[in-house]
Amino acid sequence: MKLHRGVYRKNFSLIIVFMALISVTLIIALVISYNLTSKYVENEFASKKIDVLDETIKPYNDFFLNKIPEITLYQGYLTFSSAASYSSSVFHTYPFVRKIDFYEIAIGSKSVQVKDGNNLDVTIKSVYEYQLKKGAVVNVQRRADVYNEDFRDMAIKLNDYIANSDTTRGSTPDEISKTFYDVKPDKISYMNILRREDVKIYRDLQQHIHPGVAYKQNMMTFLLDPYMLKVRNSHKELYQSVSIKPFVYYPLDNTPGDNITTEVAFPGAFSNYKLYFKSANGYLTAESNRRFMPIGGAIVLMYLFLMLIGYLIYRNLKINLRLFKLQYDFINNFTHEFKTPVSVIKIAGSNLRGGGELSERQLKHYGKILDEEADKLNDLMTKLLSFTQIENKSINLKREEIDIKDFVKRYIESFKMKYADFKLEVKINNVDTIFTDPVLLGSIFQNLIENAYKYSHPQKKELHITITGTKKSIVFSFADKGIGIPKSELNNIFNKFYRIENQYNQNGSVGLGLAFCKELVNFMDGEITVSSKIDQGSEFIVTLPNDN
Repeated sequence: MKLHRGVYRKNFSLIIVFMALISVTLIIALVISYNLTSKYVENEFASKKIDVLDETIKPYNDFFLNKIPEITLYQGYLTFSSAASYSSSVFHTYPFVRKIDFYEIAIGSKSVQVKDGNNLDVTIKSVYEYQLKKGAVVNVQRRADVYNEDFRDMAIKLNDYIANSDTTRGSTPDEISKTFYDVKPDKISYMNILRREDVKIYRDLQQHIHPGVAYKQNMMTFLLDPYMLKVRNSHKELYQSVSIKPFVYYPLDNTPGDNITTEVAFPGAFSNYKLYFKSANGYLTAESNRRFMPIGGAIVLMYLFLMLIGYLIYRNLKINLRLFKLQYDFINNFTHEFKTPVSVIKIAGSNLRGGGELSERQLKHYGKILDEEADKLNDLMTKLLSFTQIENKSINLKREEIDIKDFVKRYIESFKMKYADFKLEVKINNVDTIFTDPVLLGSIFQNLIENAYKYSHPQKKELHITITGTKKSIVFSFADKGIGIPKSELNNIFNKFYRIENQYNQNGSVGLGLAFCKELVNFMDGEITVSSKIDQGSEFIVTLPNDN
């Protein structure tokens, strides 16, 4: 019966294809994920500039929305000293404000009726200029009659608002923004917001002349320096440098391709300036690599997991193939082991059943043959049954006190009678008796001695048995001069049905001897090890607990 060599071949091919497929998938996944990560970083470079702008412009927004409207709290009655105090708080909180002009305004009616019907007279009483020098606020009074464009624009808007506003309701945010704010590049002008009662009074002044009547009003103009804004780079991982540039600034890039840039314009009074962002390509590449590491790690981890699955499948198939071969060898050899004695028994039986007369000598001869072959079959079946019982732990360990010398002597004499060419030597050190199961210990001796004889060269059939006692254990050493065991086979020789392929075991072995010894030793709470060299011999060492 010939073993079919193609068993599981297609399955192994599928495993190889599977591993190749997931390897290619890994490479594709890594390339795609890295490209997507790089693209994502580039998109963030273009979009996250708004976050940096918001953080940088936050003090300006606070100044525009919260600090400037505080002027209205004075209801038009800011004085020189209170304006100086207010300016000081502005300078110390908002460094980008470099100068403040404070206007004291008088609102009354003109002395002579005008043709367009607008009799409202808005004039400057005095102008003060505040600056911060060496940590202190200094002021300079300027001439009120000097032509002032900021004041003129605010006065025109104020006149229009008084003439057209609805006094039955309060001013809307849009009306307030258009009338009382004047935002120009690097400059914000703000006038005290009028109440509805004030609007009614000023409208009456527009329509009628009231000589000698004048009301106070305040106005401030803030001159700003955008370069005093503190750039807050909230995305340092994306932007290597962030700077403030004029809106018309065009950077000279002498090394195109080495840097990537973007920009965003400031709002409001800083609208003629922008934030300019620049990063080297290598800077963004490093960020892409940093972000890719956990993604790549997850992909590689998944790949390793799939490879592990593939390996386990491969190992399982390999084990199954080996078990198949072992079982095949077992059936083949076991059949041969049964076939030989059965054939002999059949021949002897046929001769006994023949019609001819048999002499007493022939009858004894055939009886001996039948008895010996029956013993062989019985021994084989007993070994299989005992092996199964040992594996299933269905027998009990019967401990008895054994005299070592007598025990070994019986086996040595038995084997010398059986194998006349077998040289057996025994050496016993520091031990006289042992408490253990004599049947199981005898099975160990019988199998190891049989194994030594079987796997020895015809001219070197030798076995040296050494028994040494210690406080906790007794060590049995079986050293032969046999053919030896290849190093690659040492881990397999105690497996069931395993046979080393060589000329000494082509017939007559089912691969149970050493496996049976291993199970026996384990059942007796001992240990068995082996060391071997090719063509020099093997040494099996059995260590059993010493219960004396």
